[in-house]
Amino acid sequence: MMRLFQFATGLWLCCVGPAAADPALWQALRSGEAVALIRHAEAPGTGDPPGFRLEACATQRNLSPAGRAQAARLGQQFRANGIANAEIRSSQWCRCRDTAAALGLGPVQDAPALNSFFGRSEAAAAETRALRQLVAGLPAGQPAVLVTHQVNITALTGIYPASGEVIVMARQGYGVLGRLN
Repeated sequence: MMRLFQFATGLWLCCVGPAAADPALWQALRSGEAVALIRHAEAPGTGDPPGFRLEACATQRNLSPAGRAQAARLGQQFRANGIANAEIRSSQWCRCRDTAAALGLGPVQDAPALNSFFGRSEAAAAETRALRQLVAGLPAGQPAVLVTHQVNITALTGIYPASGEVIVMARQGYGVLGRLN
């Protein structure tokens, strides 16, 4: 009997899990009243190697195979919750662009306002203002997904997101509505 209970519990967690836990968050994303801020999927390490270049992925910290799979699963969760197409904006770092592309939710547009300022804390205020302007300028009434870095999300929301975590943020007032992971 205990094994049956454990199996049923595992099956429930598999199918319902955290991403499906709050239908109101998915509704806010579908309607466009909120945006999804996603920290890029798993990319081992911290920061980037000295001398990295945006135009050369080989010089950057990149997604691991697990990170690529994580991003694809996240895209599946979006589609399972009624978001098959979205306005996708990404940091110009390869790990963010690769995460955004692996979601499979639409064409990816570079957005310098989502670029990392890791190691340049003096840039946090200006970069956060630029990110708010980006959000304000997104097309109204449609899903929007922004793929960026931990420092950007933390500066805007006060949350330290895990790799691949989704922060659902209201477009008006920039309040955090919840988290999906």
